[in-house]
Amino acid sequence: MNKEFITVLEQLEREKGLDKNVLLEAVKHALTVAAKKIAKITSATEDVKVEIDPVKGDIHVYISDKEVVSKEFGRIAAQTARQVIIQKIREAEKDNVYNEFKKKEGDIVGGIVYRIEQKAVILDLLGKAEGVIPYSFLSPLDRFRLGERVKAFVYEVKKDKGTQIILSRKHEGLVKKLFELEVPEIFEGVVEIRSIAREAGERTKIAVFSKDEKVDCVGACVGMRGSRVKNIIEELRGEKIDIVRFSEDIKEFIKAALAPAVISRIEVDREVKRAKVLVASDQLSLAIGKRGQNVRLASRLVGWEIDVRSREAIEEEVNDILKLKNIGKKLAAILVDAGYVSLEKIAAVSADELSKLKGIGEKKAAKIIEEAKKVIEEKKAELEVAKKETAQKEAEQKAIEQKEAEQKEASSEEKKTE
Repeated sequence: MNKEFITVLEQLEREKGLDKNVLLEAVKHALTVAAKKIAKITSATEDVKVEIDPVKGDIHVYISDKEVVSKEFGRIAAQTARQVIIQKIREAEKDNVYNEFKKKEGDIVGGIVYRIEQKAVILDLLGKAEGVIPYSFLSPLDRFRLGERVKAFVYEVKKDKGTQIILSRKHEGLVKKLFELEVPEIFEGVVEIRSIAREAGERTKIAVFSKDEKVDCVGACVGMRGSRVKNIIEELRGEKIDIVRFSEDIKEFIKAALAPAVISRIEVDREVKRAKVLVASDQLSLAIGKRGQNVRLASRLVGWEIDVRSREAIEEEVNDILKLKNIGKKLAAILVDAGYVSLEKIAAVSADELSKLKGIGEKKAAKIIEEAKKVIEEKKAELEVAKKETAQKEAEQKAIEQKEAEQKEASSEEKKTE
């Protein structure tokens, strides 16, 4: 070893981020093991020590405090140093990649589709590393081509036989970070994203709030002629995005979250974070959305349970409950508000549970439940009678039709005979 070796180590320290002292210690350890083999040392009392001059690069080997000079040490030293440096460079590069992308967890990265496998899509992350998007982390709308540029959310970075970078196109964080990239007001902190609810590939609701009264949070996110939100929709392959104005007033926030449906009335229970939303019958399907998506996303966005019903449906439920004995409109309304919106639900509850409601004691609760069961049985009996009557009428009608058919056939035969 010589000063040239030290110069190489210093260069690696600058370019690869390797600590020169760590490299020297690794070389010393490897040479100590090699020296023991060369000197054929087996006794535990004989100590081998290797010293390397950090300035000149000279090597000295001591066995039991006596320096040993051997040409083989020079050859072994050169080979060992080379192997240690290569190994450390590889380890350092892996560590650098891991550390760089570990810091990016929760952020987004851009990459090029490098490989499409049976269970995952592999992205080349600017030549530094490979990112893996498992199929379960893809949006249903994602269809990639080799060489295509794609943005993805860094879901997890872990060390597993090297650095493994797990990416996602399904995570809500992808939408959040895309808005931060596209909307300067969000990046600067003037506009805040308060919450996001997403069903990847279909619809996302995002609640925004402006710290500056002069800045319209929704307008900032939409952009001139919708340019900003269009770029995000394009990146998400056409996924629909609803931008909702956040409000500290929970009723106003729920109204905005359920848009475009027009809300008639909202009743809230702040203790259990539950809201009952009343809409006109023509607004019910709009408020609930296709397969319940609109109300489901609104609930997640607001963080409350939202129960949407039409005024007509509630009136019908109240009228049904009013059929019970000793039940007035006020008590019927209490039962409906508590979630007992049908006779079946009342019949299924315990008297102890029902007696917790205002104005209902244990005895009254038991009577209400008993009466509900009785009315249900009566309804079933009426339904059975109606079914039998319907079946009988259908049988009679069928007999009449059959008789008419037979008469027509007989008449036809008579004409043929004539």
